[in-house]
Amino acid sequence: MKDRGKIGEAENLVLKTELKVDLNKYLASTPATVKTRTLADVIAFNEAHADREMTLFGQDAFVKAEATKGLDDPAYKTARATALRLAGQDGIDAMLAKDHLDALICPTMPPAWKIDAATGDHIGGGGAGSLAAVAGYPHLTVPMGDVFGLPVGMSIMGPAWSEARLLGYGYAFEQAARVKLKPRFLPSIEGAEPAARLLEPLR
Repeated sequence: MKDRGKIGEAENLVLKTELKVDLNKYLASTPATVKTRTLADVIAFNEAHADREMTLFGQDAFVKAEATKGLDDPAYKTARATALRLAGQDGIDAMLAKDHLDALICPTMPPAWKIDAATGDHIGGGGAGSLAAVAGYPHLTVPMGDVFGLPVGMSIMGPAWSEARLLGYGYAFEQAARVKLKPRFLPSIEGAEPAARLLEPLR
């Protein structure tokens, strides 16, 4: 959708602001034996123990969150209202109304990707969950099949307060498709089935 960039920008500020507020609140409630009482303390601890705590990843997200100004900051309030409107009213609600739909369905995420500690993870496609997460709308994921043995889910999203309906849709789909995979621990996906198995019942 056209406003995904604006949603992401607003969501980013909201997440950073709420991370600092909620983490500080949580740390303040922990026993006195916990020495890190604020996000600033966590940042300082990581810096003091960088050889153990930051061998693979930095803490840019923490540093940016620490720089935010709290829930009363006008910039935060504007970003939150913008994100909720674009993802909810102008996003999911508008798409449902345009074609008189009861729900939206799409793949939840692409198949799992390899972890790359050197250059970062490489995700082969977008995910469905962010729009519902930003809007605060219900989002149900059910098994849809697999690609080379890697499970893939199907997302079912609806308007606010439609949880019961979505659970019904999810149950009906699972009963018809019966594609839940048996858990396996494979040393490699190489040599697995050479084609995708989506919406195909297990034999």
